[in-house]
Amino acid sequence: MGGIIGLEREYREKAAGFRTHFLVALGSALFMILSQYGFDAAIREMPNVSFDPSRIASQVVTGIGFIGAGTIIFQKNVVRGLTTAAGIWVTAAIGLACGTGLYVLAAVSTLLVLIGLEAFNFFLHRMDSKNDKEEKEK
Repeated sequence: MGGIIGLEREYREKAAGFRTHFLVALGSALFMILSQYGFDAAIREMPNVSFDPSRIASQVVTGIGFIGAGTIIFQKNVVRGLTTAAGIWVTAAIGLACGTGLYVLAAVSTLLVLIGLEAFNFFLHRMDSKNDKEEKEK
C-alpha cells in the first residue's frame, strides 16, 4: 500500500517516490510484527517480564519524523517538501496498521491519501492557471 502512494509521488516527480514509500511501509509493518510476536520466546522464559508492543510503534513514529524532517527544505523564503514529509509519515502509519493486521483501515487510509494528494494537485493547478490568466490580462 505504501508502494501505491509512492507510485503517485513518483508520477508527480517528487523526491520520495515508490522505493522510499515502499520501504517505509514495509519497515513499519515489520517493526510492528516484531514488536507483537518477536519476543514470545523471551516472555515464556521470563514470566516476570512485562511486554508493551506499542513501544516499538512509538519509536517508528519518532524515526519517521526524523526522515520527514530531512525532506523539508526552506529555500528562497519558500518551504518545500511538507507534502512529501506528511506522505512518508502517513505511509509509516499504514505500514504499522498492516503489521497489526488492520488491513481494512490501511486500505481505506491509502485510498484517502491518494484522494487527498490528487485533490490537492487538482486545486493547485486550478489556482496556478487562474493566476496565469489574471497576469495575462494585466
